[in-house]
Amino acid sequence: MKLNDTIVALATPSGAGAIAIIRVSGPEAFNIVSPLFKAKSKKKLSKQPSHTLHLGNLMDDDRTLDEVLISIFRAPKSYTGEETVEISCHGSPYIQQEIIQLMIRKGCRSAEAGEFTMRAFLNGKMDLSQAEAVADLISSENQASHQMAMQQMRGGFSNEIHRLRQELLDFASLIELELDFSEEDVEFANRDQFKELVARIQQVLKRLIDSFATGNVLKNGIPVAIVGEPNVGKSTLLNSLLNEERAIVSEVAGTTRDSIEDEMSIGGVGFRFIDTAGIRETEDEVESIGIKRTFEKIGQAQVVMYLFDTSRFDELSEDNSSQGKISLAQLIVEIEKIKNQFPQKPLIIVPNKIDQLSEDSLLKLKESLGTISGTSLQLLSAKTGVGVEELKEKLLEFVNTGALRNNNTIVTNSRHYNALLKALEEINKVEEGLNTDLSGDLLAIDIREALEYFGEITGQVTNDELLGNIFSNFCIGK
Repeated sequence: MKLNDTIVALATPSGAGAIAIIRVSGPEAFNIVSPLFKAKSKKKLSKQPSHTLHLGNLMDDDRTLDEVLISIFRAPKSYTGEETVEISCHGSPYIQQEIIQLMIRKGCRSAEAGEFTMRAFLNGKMDLSQAEAVADLISSENQASHQMAMQQMRGGFSNEIHRLRQELLDFASLIELELDFSEEDVEFANRDQFKELVARIQQVLKRLIDSFATGNVLKNGIPVAIVGEPNVGKSTLLNSLLNEERAIVSEVAGTTRDSIEDEMSIGGVGFRFIDTAGIRETEDEVESIGIKRTFEKIGQAQVVMYLFDTSRFDELSEDNSSQGKISLAQLIVEIEKIKNQFPQKPLIIVPNKIDQLSEDSLLKLKESLGTISGTSLQLLSAKTGVGVEELKEKLLEFVNTGALRNNNTIVTNSRHYNALLKALEEINKVEEGLNTDLSGDLLAIDIREALEYFGEITGQVTNDELLGNIFSNFCIGK
């Protein structure tokens, strides 16, 4: 990837729209665009100051391609830090391609994925963690993921890492200085102060590492498995939560034979609901595969909702016929099986079709299910929507949004997480060395390793392969 030429790409999504923006960045940006633009004001584009807008026609020889609005950003006060021109044209795909091809014929190169942001990083407009946050911001689909990406893009995470790295670097310099005066047996780095610094760095690193569990879930959406026997209303509940007919609803048991997934935002947090195949004994091979996948989905979920049909229980039904009925005691046994198999997962017990029960039956239901430890209860009628909003509020209770509300740094990137783990490992070695009076030269090796991992996060230590992997995941034009 050349970084000293001029590049062009569509900066808005491809396809038809009201307008489209084509970005040109590089040393020849103004020399390429200026001769092609006839301003309404008759002013020469290349002579205009930064951060100004100009209306006019973009010309291909004598042919007018479009009436456009051109934005000027002079280096270094641009996104990339380079000379940058942005062309706002009408959103016809034909016009977009005509303008891009014209720029290429006049000397531009088509930008690679993420190349504008890569140039911004290399030109010191942002560090590497901030650049990665740009991609997270573009892909954010709810308030939580947006807030985390904005916090990182503003430098909250990298500022914290920079401070730790600088303090560690200052002490490392003093220890290196001691090595130069080893024959005189002098101590420039106060060991007690250094121990305090190491303890503080350990505390911060552990907090950031622990935040990854929350950050990763909030970023990707919280998976919630809806499980239960066939025909108890799982698909109806999914449709009710999403407020659309996403899953097929039928009186025939076993209609859902594979998992159906869809996402929605509740209170600014993304949830991914998984409607699973009904759990029951069956000789149907296809349905058996679906049931096996149900348990796989429970294993992958962060929260499990166990749904059952209240009309099926003898103690609750006003129908004297006991055909097809089971006892609440049998139900509790089934719920406890799931709870014991997945003890770490929050389990919400959801009695469905409560609109068909009397007040006495509802009271009995609450008393019976209240005996199951480690679970919560939410009465529901998926068909009428009673209890659905309360269920959404209950789901939010399982999400730790405290750090998000307090605007604390939350790690969402697995590359950062791995670098933090390795940095903590090296800091622990430094602590051990201090406690055992390890020689300064060996202590310095562990400190340098820790500094290396800190630098990997912000991009102070990097290589072409790493940058290629990171920016290849960006969209073209960003």
